[in-house]
Amino acid sequence: MPQVLDIEQALLLLELDPPFEKRDVQLARRRQAKIWHPDLAPPGKQVEHERHLKAINEAADQLESLAEGSRGGRVSRNAVKVSAAAAREARAEAGRRNYEEQQRRQAAEAERERHDPFGTRVPDHSVVHRYARCLSYPEWGVGEVAGIYFTGAEDDVQQWARVRFQPGVRTVPAGSLQFVDFSKPDPGHERVQRFMTAAQHAMHDNDFKLAAQRLIYARDAEPANVSVLRLLTLAFWQAGDLPAAGRSVRDWARADPSRPAAHRYAARIYEDMGAFDLAVEAALRAAERGPQDAGAWERVGRLRLRLLDRAGALDALERARRLGPSVEGLLDLALALHLGGDLGGEVTATEQATLLDAEHPAAWNRYAHALARTDRVSDAIAAAERARRLAPDDLDVADLLERLHAAQPRVLPAA
Repeated sequence: MPQVLDIEQALLLLELDPPFEKRDVQLARRRQAKIWHPDLAPPGKQVEHERHLKAINEAADQLESLAEGSRGGRVSRNAVKVSAAAAREARAEAGRRNYEEQQRRQAAEAERERHDPFGTRVPDHSVVHRYARCLSYPEWGVGEVAGIYFTGAEDDVQQWARVRFQPGVRTVPAGSLQFVDFSKPDPGHERVQRFMTAAQHAMHDNDFKLAAQRLIYARDAEPANVSVLRLLTLAFWQAGDLPAAGRSVRDWARADPSRPAAHRYAARIYEDMGAFDLAVEAALRAAERGPQDAGAWERVGRLRLRLLDRAGALDALERARRLGPSVEGLLDLALALHLGGDLGGEVTATEQATLLDAEHPAAWNRYAHALARTDRVSDAIAAAERARRLAPDDLDVADLLERLHAAQPRVLPAA
């Protein structure tokens, strides 16, 4: 049976336009009755005419009732628009609820198919131990084993267990279960090992967020375990949760204060957060705990350059050069010398960088720019040409080379 849902559809069914009164509805009912009366229907169409006429009468009764309750017995065009909009909104809300319910049912069915494929089967084997943990997913907690199932044949038989964990029913390989004896306490070191192993598997799959969640359980079991805090810091950092990584690295530094590793990680995390003052402090602590590490002093100098502390940067970078120079450290030292106006020191530092790595295009680029500010035009041209050969697409070097050729003194040819 056709059902009139709102006033707008009732008007369409009666072919009536607003505004209207009760008399207009009555006349429209009569017009439609003359067209759709079952006695006037073609052979075999009486049922369709009867159903349509019934819908017309229901729509007319609805509109007459609305007209009787309206002020002055007349329904305005605006009242029709408001009523129709409210009905459309109600239909949209009902459709949204139905869609969400359908999506929930489909998600639940997909979840059941994924995690509980043996839900409709009778277990193939009884269960001796009732409660167990899944070593692959220890965050599920302790679950109740509902049955053991087998798939495959001959040498390819696999054993499965259907377990009711806190997140829901899961079907897992029976070999991944560890049965629980509640008469014995769960030692903290076993819990740490269990969650650390699962976290390492998650990190191997690049799921650092899941690894961090598992390592939190391990940290709760042993809050001062340095290995757990180190992995937790790395997991939070790789997952992009920098505030959590900062909190974790501070816990690590408190648990292992004499070694530089925690402070080295802290400097990098604070640098990613944009807290360069904290990064300098952490890098300095790492360098003081490993005073023979040239890379640690280079990081101190680089971070002090970010804070425009030229004197502190020079001190740290000079110390790194004495311990064991690198191309990046020498180029940072050249920048610090350039900011202080020490052109000779800048030329020396960049030249040392080219001697350390003769195929480093950035070193030759910086060396050529430093020489270009001296009267050694020929040496600057040679350095720029070397940088151009190593990095043909570097437009900055090409522009420098053009300017150097233009500034080169002209020599009269021999007679």
